[in-house]
Amino acid sequence: MAFYVAVLSLLIWGINSIALEGNCSTPQVDLGYEIHEGVYNATGQFYNFSNIPYAQPPLGDLRFQAPVPFDVDCPTTPKPLNNGSRFSVCPQGAPAWTSVAVKWLTEGIGAINQSAGYQPPNITTLPTVAYGTSEDCLVLDILSPKNIFESRGQGRGAAVLVWIHGGGYTLGWKTLYGSGAGLVRASESNGKEGVIYVAINYRLGLFGFLSGPTFQMNGTANAGLLDQRMALEWIQQNIAKFGGDPHRVTVMGESAGGGSTIHQITAYGGSRGPAPFQQAIIQSGAFLPVPTNKRKEDLFQRFLATANVSTLQEARKLPTHALQLTNAIMVGEAPYGDFTFSKISYPSSNLHVYDFPTNDAFIDPVVDGSFAPALPGPLLLDGQFDKSIKIVTGHNINEGIFFTSPFVPTPATFDQNVILVSFPNTNASNTLNYITQTLYPPIFNGTYNYTNQIARAAEIVGEALFSCNANYLDRAFGNRSYSYQFSVAPSLHGDDVPYTFYQSPNSAVLNDTLAVEMQEYFTNFAINGDPNGGGLPRFPTYYEDSPDGIVLDLNVSSISTIPDVLANQRCAWWQKALYF
Repeated sequence: MAFYVAVLSLLIWGINSIALEGNCSTPQVDLGYEIHEGVYNATGQFYNFSNIPYAQPPLGDLRFQAPVPFDVDCPTTPKPLNNGSRFSVCPQGAPAWTSVAVKWLTEGIGAINQSAGYQPPNITTLPTVAYGTSEDCLVLDILSPKNIFESRGQGRGAAVLVWIHGGGYTLGWKTLYGSGAGLVRASESNGKEGVIYVAINYRLGLFGFLSGPTFQMNGTANAGLLDQRMALEWIQQNIAKFGGDPHRVTVMGESAGGGSTIHQITAYGGSRGPAPFQQAIIQSGAFLPVPTNKRKEDLFQRFLATANVSTLQEARKLPTHALQLTNAIMVGEAPYGDFTFSKISYPSSNLHVYDFPTNDAFIDPVVDGSFAPALPGPLLLDGQFDKSIKIVTGHNINEGIFFTSPFVPTPATFDQNVILVSFPNTNASNTLNYITQTLYPPIFNGTYNYTNQIARAAEIVGEALFSCNANYLDRAFGNRSYSYQFSVAPSLHGDDVPYTFYQSPNSAVLNDTLAVEMQEYFTNFAINGDPNGGGLPRFPTYYEDSPDGIVLDLNVSSISTIPDVLANQRCAWWQKALYF
């Protein structure tokens, strides 16, 4: 439950993530536009370069635009010295329904009034702001192992592992789940050469993902994805200064970070040459499709009305707190399972449902005609992506339940609160009946992997928005893909993240050995392009042992290979995006 963890941990993690252990050693790197100073971590035996700006602050006229690089040809003289102490978090937003999800999933369905429905709150004041929040947040961290940093410029550089955080494209930051020290340690185990670990911030919510025809006359859609792209290009240009090899870069992301990575793989439909990385690890890659320009435009107009401005130019002049409040309203008042708002109370019923066919859109990556010429699924199906990349994909068993409305006691509320939340155009595309009666029919004898209405809803949400994305990638890349399934019960969305960032025993990790083995697979892949290594169960490529696809099952008691449960007609149908 990565999103749940993020919502509960905004302040605690933010404060803890800036703690450093250092001594008097002060390594410095000349970036052209500044001198950046690091700190030596004696426990981890690495140099930590924190909060390096990779683009100009997106303020004033640069708000809602593509990121702008620093001018290294005309640097300030003398160059400023940056010791990395300015911890920064991009403005955040969290849907209010997450508290309901936590309540019923931890206390049982009886803890909520299922028949009453979900009523989004009326937000009028800005919630507590996370420590370090600033629009000047386009920064990244670099952990460079001592031996790698001190031998930079001698021979080939080290492999690089880049983390893109999740959080529904509305919250999160680079160190939310950990510093990356555990992955660095794993990369040097058993005599391995080690990796340089990089983690990035990018703009979130309305700051990074507004779109629509009117918006795009004077703003740039998918600015958050373009932030990531610039960070990756910055790494290409600068990582050798920290001991890294720009030709050995692996991008790694979970949830929205995984969905972002899929967008980076399919960027520009593969028409602009190789991506600025060579490999990718996609964990539970997720994004909500935004189907039509009308819905994007509706969201932008709602933004203007909520911010009490008439144009994007006026919005650029607003103080940060005014935009933060607007963001808090638009995200906080989201329908259940969504990340922006649209609420209508129907007077003929005591159920509060949503008029999606005319009223809704999402703060999320969108098809913009440039960076994202189409949804990633169809682009992968049509071969419009960077085919030179090697990938590892992963999904959890119960991806969808946290994002699934439990307010589904009738067929009508099921359609409204499950299908039309995530796929608001299904009525117009005449696909709602096919989804609910053919792909996921109301048959509860176990034939379809569900025995009740909520489980049926969770199956739809889990496959369509999370799990099937792994299958799209695996089929597109074939024997350039390694695929796993995380099966440690309850295997909710995000349950694998504490294993990824494992450093020491903790309550979120039920098997420390499994956590270490997962880190070994990931860092082996980053270093060698192959996750296999001494002492690990064999990890085959997707089509290596079966023409139907094989995945590695990561369970609490064992690691073994199993057939890919996602190689089914449902995923094949979702990939075509016929619900538009």
